Amino acid sequence: MGRVLVTGAAGFIGGYVVEELLSRGHEVVGLDNLSKYGKVSKSYDDHPGYSLVEGDARDVDLMAKLLADCDHLIAGAAMIGGISYFHAYAYDLLATNERIMAATCDAAIQAHRDHGLQKVTYMSSSMVFESADSWPSVEGQERQIPPPLSSYGFQKLAVEYFARAAWEQHGLPYTIVRPFNCVGVGEGRALGDVEVPSGNVKLAMSHVVPDLVQKVLRGQDPLHLLGDGSQVRHYTYGGDLARGIVTAMESPAALNDDFNLSTSVSTTVLELAETIWKRVRGDGVPFRYVCDPPYEHDVQRRVPSVEKAERVLGFAATTSLDAMLDEVIPWIEQAIAAGTI
Repeated sequence: MGRVLVTGAAGFIGGYVVEELLSRGHEVVGLDNLSKYGKVSKSYDDHPGYSLVEGDARDVDLMAKLLADCDHLIAGAAMIGGISYFHAYAYDLLATNERIMAATCDAAIQAHRDHGLQKVTYMSSSMVFESADSWPSVEGQERQIPPPLSSYGFQKLAVEYFARAAWEQHGLPYTIVRPFNCVGVGEGRALGDVEVPSGNVKLAMSHVVPDLVQKVLRGQDPLHLLGDGSQVRHYTYGGDLARGIVTAMESPAALNDDFNLSTSVSTTVLELAETIWKRVRGDGVPFRYVCDPPYEHDVQRRVPSVEKAERVLGFAATTSLDAMLDEVIPWIEQAIAAGTI
């Protein structure tokens, strides 16, 4: 097994990735500036194969030093949040994440040239398909459709251009992975999140699953939905995504290629809301909802093709929405009681 640097290791998906790497016997170095959540305790903090460096992925010298004895880099550091982020931090998302990516590639090019770095696995996003007008979104479509309208989606598309350009000019091997709608535990109220009123509940994550669960748990009735509820998503368990990311990192077949990582199951926001309502309140309480105006960049359909990941990597996301909610609902209930969301 190898030594892997994970940037953004203290983040939501990053936590699942570190856990998966350790379970496969890799030695892991995590890098995070702790700017989103502050210091967060993880189950693997004391694992002998894990060390966390508190630092900034924009620091090229620090990145180069950490990469000097690493076999792989999973580039996950980014300023990221829910849809409210796209509006509150439109410039910062673009500027900060471009600086992170440029520094990451500078350090990785040096480590590949002078040391033993084998490959960079870049974390992109389903938002590269923001302007899609046909579905499912297949790998390659992101370069055929108009660019994303949101600065976040545009920057994630730029991540993919960085990956390919670093390969073309400097021979830095890459794999690009695009997670779709991660669902899991461990995400809390971010330090810089803007509170968004939704009916009688103020939200500070703007991610649909935890927000809906929180509103139902707090007794909101009728339930407030952003938009008409017809938006289509593919809710994918964080543990499944981590398995796909690490499989892509390890697989020789993934070299210089890109993959959508997602469940194959489509769910509308309205279907999700009713499922959560019944799970929390029971069948005896009629499901009632009202529709609030959607955000500008609330994509109506986010439907990936998963055929390539299954065929090339042998990866399939298998965790059902019900199984995800079995884990997420009690966790959010405890987080509300603790005041962390």
